[in-house]
Amino acid sequence: MGLDRRSFLGAAALLAISRVLFAQAATERRFIFIIQRGAADGLDTLVPYAEPAYAGLRGALAVDPAAALKLDGTFALHPSLVKLRDLYAAGHASFFHAVASPYRDRSHFDGQNVLETGGSAPYQLKDGWMNRLVGMLPRGGKQAIAFSPAVPMAMRGAVEVTSYAPSALPQANDDLMMRVEQLYANDMQLHALWSSALEARGMAGDKGGGSNRQDPATLGRMAAGFLARADGPRIAMIETSGWDTHSGQNARLANQLKGLDGLIAGLHEGLGGAWGQTVILVATEFGRTVAANGTGGTDHGTGAVAMLAGGAVQGGRIVADWPGLAPANLHEGRDLKPTLALDALVAAACAESFALEPDRLARVLFPNGPRGKALPRLLRA
Repeated sequence: MGLDRRSFLGAAALLAISRVLFAQAATERRFIFIIQRGAADGLDTLVPYAEPAYAGLRGALAVDPAAALKLDGTFALHPSLVKLRDLYAAGHASFFHAVASPYRDRSHFDGQNVLETGGSAPYQLKDGWMNRLVGMLPRGGKQAIAFSPAVPMAMRGAVEVTSYAPSALPQANDDLMMRVEQLYANDMQLHALWSSALEARGMAGDKGGGSNRQDPATLGRMAAGFLARADGPRIAMIETSGWDTHSGQNARLANQLKGLDGLIAGLHEGLGGAWGQTVILVATEFGRTVAANGTGGTDHGTGAVAMLAGGAVQGGRIVADWPGLAPANLHEGRDLKPTLALDALVAAACAESFALEPDRLARVLFPNGPRGKALPRLLRA
């Protein structure tokens, strides 16, 4: 009996997965970039609870110091970030405050383009800094993957990159899989594509299909299933969205941060022994205004928070040249003033991750921008 139209469409959807054929990786270090699309609010993520102006400017949005997860005498994490607090305590996470890319004009699309391309202005560069990073590494097979329906700007460029997103279709049963295998057995091209799809399906395990609204912890475990393999990718990007909190910020940000915390917890769980070789960078296109607006939210700002997590991170530190929140210290009278270049953090983390010469790598990743001041060592020796 032949395949009906519905069965064939299901099989075709599996074939639409980008090819995943990884050779033995040339490095054991894993580098994961988690982008927070929408301008994540840094002041309620890494809370400057000891800052005199914080509570007054934030009003009802200020995180209660009694509920916050205190890291030191100045900063605390939002109560939703329990896993990240535990990683910080274990020396596996560091936080960077008052961070920004060179972009200053508060457009999401333009800001994300600068963040992802490594340019000093929007659309100045046509490829992404992560793709250029992959091009600097030994070519031990395909080493980069984006967990998204399409390859994000940060990973586009001359080097081939794979993307993978869980299917929204129900899992195919064994009978259908056998029939498709037989259908493509004698077609060299389709059989190779089918084999690639099955390999991707196997890497994802039982976490890879059946829902288009996968919870963050499950997504983390699924991504870890790829990255933990001896023949798996070593560089990955995971997109998160929904960080644009113009209104109703308290509940929305708490939910967003809970999801981010779950995503990192899933990666930690799924990577197992590979966690010790892992570096996770979390960053957003820009921050949000210091003062609350009239709708229980915050508007587009400048300075933000970035994070490093993973077993390879020399953590338990907060890196911040804190500018303060007094009116005279704000950027344009409204935003957290950036004092740390995100470019410098990205370049340093990548150079240490893959033992690349820092100045040369910085020029490749950010060819048109300033390098920023030197950072303390970020990773374990």
